[in-house]
Amino acid sequence: MADQPIGVLLVEDSPIETEIVLDILGTDGRFQVISTTSVGEALASLRGKAVQIVLLDLNLPDATGLDGFRRIHARHPTLPVVILTNQRNEAMATEAVRLGAQDYLLKQEVDRPTLLRAIRYAIERQRAEERLRESEERYALAVAGANDGIWDWDLQTGAVYFSKRWLEIMGMDEDAAPNVEAWFERVLDTDRPAFQAELDRHINGENAHLELEHRVRLPDGAIRWVLLRGVAVRDPTGTAYRMAGSLTDISHRKRIEAQLLHNAMHDALTGLPNRSLFLDRLDLRLRRFQRDETRRFAVLFLDLDRFKNINDGLGHAAGDKLLCLVGERISEFIRPGDTLARLSGDEFAVLLDEVDTEQDALNIAARLRRLFDKPFSAGGHEVFVEVSIGIAMSHSDYTRPEEILRDADLAMYRAKRSQHNRCKLFGSDLHETVVRLHRLETNLRHAIERDEFELYYQPIVSTESGQVTGVEALLRWRHPEQGIILPGEFTGLAEDTGMIVPMGWLVIEKACRQAYIWSQMFKDRQPPTVSINVSGRMFRDPKMAVKLLDAMERYDLPRSTIQVEITESAVMDHHEVTLRQLELLREAQVGLHIDDFGTGYSSLSNLSKFTYDTLKIDRSFVKGVTGGGEKAAIVKAIIYLGRMLQMRVIAEGVETREQYQWLVENHCPLMQGFWISRPQDVQTITRFIQEWPHRFLGYGHLALPGARQGLN
Repeated sequence: MADQPIGVLLVEDSPIETEIVLDILGTDGRFQVISTTSVGEALASLRGKAVQIVLLDLNLPDATGLDGFRRIHARHPTLPVVILTNQRNEAMATEAVRLGAQDYLLKQEVDRPTLLRAIRYAIERQRAEERLRESEERYALAVAGANDGIWDWDLQTGAVYFSKRWLEIMGMDEDAAPNVEAWFERVLDTDRPAFQAELDRHINGENAHLELEHRVRLPDGAIRWVLLRGVAVRDPTGTAYRMAGSLTDISHRKRIEAQLLHNAMHDALTGLPNRSLFLDRLDLRLRRFQRDETRRFAVLFLDLDRFKNINDGLGHAAGDKLLCLVGERISEFIRPGDTLARLSGDEFAVLLDEVDTEQDALNIAARLRRLFDKPFSAGGHEVFVEVSIGIAMSHSDYTRPEEILRDADLAMYRAKRSQHNRCKLFGSDLHETVVRLHRLETNLRHAIERDEFELYYQPIVSTESGQVTGVEALLRWRHPEQGIILPGEFTGLAEDTGMIVPMGWLVIEKACRQAYIWSQMFKDRQPPTVSINVSGRMFRDPKMAVKLLDAMERYDLPRSTIQVEITESAVMDHHEVTLRQLELLREAQVGLHIDDFGTGYSSLSNLSKFTYDTLKIDRSFVKGVTGGGEKAAIVKAIIYLGRMLQMRVIAEGVETREQYQWLVENHCPLMQGFWISRPQDVQTITRFIQEWPHRFLGYGHLALPGARQGLN
């Protein structure tokens, strides 16, 4: 019998969601799944099939809500039913469990372990309940467990007997004359109608057993949950003349259930409502707004800026303390009718009730941001935190709460990218941007699948030898309809979505292949090195360095051929993992460039932590060198710093003869830019490398081909 598969009846009308469940259970030999699309089909299947458990959706062609469960449970009360639904409804979940459902699972949160565990527990609980029912039928008037109170009621005379434990549970005096009226008066007013109805149904013979959970009020005003059970003794005509049963104090179990329900709807760290409860309350506000559009509301989506740096620098305990303090500070700010929730990580949301205008919402968000002007004390440290806020106002176009939260999230990301306004309101312009970005994201995914990318190369020349010492590989998207698309139009989205990682590996593969071709072509001279811009996201992979070295080995490239460029901010954002990967590459003698040097933060201090070969001077500094002043001084300082640290220095963005001459005069060893050459395709850059002059002029200027020729 133990080897027999468990019969599972799946009641689901969505083919996609049916397929998901079949994928989870179908590969496991322990289950034999019968699939139906309606309650009617399910009931028909139960007549002839061996089924041990039912997985039931709540939105079916012939039943909605809990109607389908009630129909199946009424016909097969001992068959365990697990509800599997998209309806996130706390009240419905509570009601389903009260009516006898073994579990209430949300489809979007169910994975294989969760579903298998739910099935196992449901069957085990049902078997336990069956054994208990058998025991109750065998000993109809016996009370299982010494902790139950016993009652016996003569329906004809009205005489009643209460055991000592029964009186204790109800808070009654042992010396008082027992009577039914005193019993009924203890039942809480709100529970009394259901109590009386269940009692009448059993006495009238509509229910075989009396079983009801309800509340009673004790003499001191305290509320206690009890489980009432009983059975009537009937004469030959079926008329009940006596009832007896038990009373159990279930207050402890109810407190545990309430705590479990609270935990399911609240964040464990801060005690604030979680995403589920926030969406539930947002749904209520949305439905109210749909009935009365004068009752407007707003959602604020908050994200703590650079919280990861605090977590990494001060430790997770301090980070957790900071999140709690943030929650407390915002809770003191919002109004009683508003809701604050912690959604995940360092993300919070505020539901502002009764907000009349967009300007009102913006004003509240601005005041909320000012709460962060004062520091927090976390882990013995004074911590300053900034916050970015996105705002979405109630609108007739919204049909689901998730849509409002999504738009507030999108507005927050726009605020985070803004250098000045860290509060952004979601509007039509942002909606159009979202639609455009969604279209771009779809096209970008297809482009990766179809390999629509190619590399252009920009030469890096030595001001001392006149040689092309290397090239920087630059990605281009050859769109089938729009032609060449520059990376500035899609790399930001690729970073946000994570697509930058597969794109990065495409670049590495193509660059290694081209470096190998050049190594075979330029056997009579030193082939150029190839610099590759590597996203900080790629360094989060602990095997990144190994994968890169493997790619170089496949093409038999010397380790110094590939030069890895990474921005300073990428290093700082993911310090520990990135540092380890840089160390591995350094040990393997792979060249390391710090890109856009001087534009990040803590630049000089970072040079003592990370060992680089090359500093690349950002084009924003190079652009202003001929005018003297601050930028010229900065570039001179970087050139001198590189010489003192025995690091190469490359000036980017050299666009004029005057900039070029200034850099030569100030002994900048390497440079690249439009004055020398724009980024070129493989064929053009190969000819450029072959034809590049090696002559010097006068005091050391390279004999450049001239601006016009160099820009071709």
